[in-house]
Amino acid sequence: MPQLFAQPYDLDAIGFFFESAEEFQTISKRHLNAHFEPVEEYEIQFIDGDDIDAALAKAWSLNQANMAGYFTACDEWEDYQKKIFIIAVGEVGFGFDPANVHPEEFDVDLYHVESMAELAEQMIEEGMFGDIPEHLERYIDIDAIARDLHYDYTETEIAGETLIYRAA
Repeated sequence: MPQLFAQPYDLDAIGFFFESAEEFQTISKRHLNAHFEPVEEYEIQFIDGDDIDAALAKAWSLNQANMAGYFTACDEWEDYQKKIFIIAVGEVGFGFDPANVHPEEFDVDLYHVESMAELAEQMIEEGMFGDIPEHLERYIDIDAIARDLHYDYTETEIAGETLIYRAA
């Protein structure tokens, strides 16, 4: 589970670390500043956890109003679902409802390849260009296909992994 920090906007208050929405609620309800007044607003900062959860926090635009959904996503989603969300929301700019979001709702095709050339080779192997006779295979220009793929596909890096995606 990721560790977050609640940095109060109140300059007379000291922040605190937490690892769940429930822990945040418990601490923030009794949190007082130096003048014994309640602290109400916080900036939520990602402190420690997996790289994929850090990228998810950034795409989520983590704040105290939407962090419960973030913790649920960290706990329940598979890594591929997190990557789809990061691309859809963080890179493409899709909107989402933090209380009821499902990564499968985003129209993102994700490919785990290192380059457009590798994606072109994969598409040829999978028959995306139809059956290619063996005597013509050496005439296929992989680099040209890779250049053309740049029109519809985008290369990105998430948590140290290079990915190529297409979003509609």
